[in-house]
Amino acid sequence: MKKNAVLLINLGTPDDCNPKAVRRYLREFLNDPRVIDLPGIIRWTLVNMLIVPFRHKKTTTAYKKIWLDTGSPLLTFSQQMRKGLADRLGSDYHVELGMRYGNPSIEHAFEKIRDYESITVIPLFPQYSSAANGSATEKLLSYAAREWNIPDLRIISDFYNHAGFIRSVAETARKTINDTKDKFILFSYHGLPERHISKSGCRIQCNKLDTCPNVDYRNRFCYRAQCYATTRLVAAELGLDKDQYTVAFQSRLGRTPWIRPYTDLILPELIHKGIRDIAIISPSFVADCLETLEEIDIRTREQWLALGGTGFTYIPCLNNSETWISALEDMVRNNR
Repeated sequence: MKKNAVLLINLGTPDDCNPKAVRRYLREFLNDPRVIDLPGIIRWTLVNMLIVPFRHKKTTTAYKKIWLDTGSPLLTFSQQMRKGLADRLGSDYHVELGMRYGNPSIEHAFEKIRDYESITVIPLFPQYSSAANGSATEKLLSYAAREWNIPDLRIISDFYNHAGFIRSVAETARKTINDTKDKFILFSYHGLPERHISKSGCRIQCNKLDTCPNVDYRNRFCYRAQCYATTRLVAAELGLDKDQYTVAFQSRLGRTPWIRPYTDLILPELIHKGIRDIAIISPSFVADCLETLEEIDIRTREQWLALGGTGFTYIPCLNNSETWISALEDMVRNNR
């Protein structure tokens, strides 16, 4: 039996930026019961009869705006991460990449490493959510369960406070902005329905608007609390004062309440406070994708300038930066 393997898992992407591929991707993604956690028949009807038929054209147009010569940005950067980590780990490890939705699939990646004695699994979502980390882990375990001999699976469930991850985010911000204290920084995280936080077992009472308290045993799996924890650590690394940054959540879907404050609604508030020059960073993503390149760098930029903002800087994701690859190596070698 071969010894060590690593499986990186990212969310996924359409195979192409055409309507057929986007429809196929959206159906797989949105029919996941951990993403839309409604009764099966309601979820199926909502996704297949309402969301996908009316949303796929808009989503296809969005993908076309960011599509690279090499294909999907998310897949391209994730593949670069895989190669960078493989180079750093050397011959002691075999590194594979799997996507929760689309290709290369988790099943395809697992087939290549199923005979390894030990597999370190890193879902590439810094802050834990059942919709992302939980879904990726569940899918992997469904394939591992088929095996007579189940390998030693070491799953790194989150890394929102990993020192290397925090340094990587701060370093990327410094490289993008000459002086981070010259701009107001908006930390924009992917959103979740509020009910996902309730289902996570968070036992700390809050008004769901103010800053979350530190993470402890009572809110261990609270995605919102982990986002605020990441923000505090990155802000400290950058030497920011509390009045130099804020947190918001993007990408909400549907009419149910999502975790707040919302990115698009906080922008007018910043203008009202007299802020005109902002930088936006999205530390819930490690690879640039639709939610960062189109939603933030295109649509949010347009909104900000239309509101009267005079400066807008998008801080890219970690992608294949050396500091980030080094952080991944540390997670693998030290199992955290």
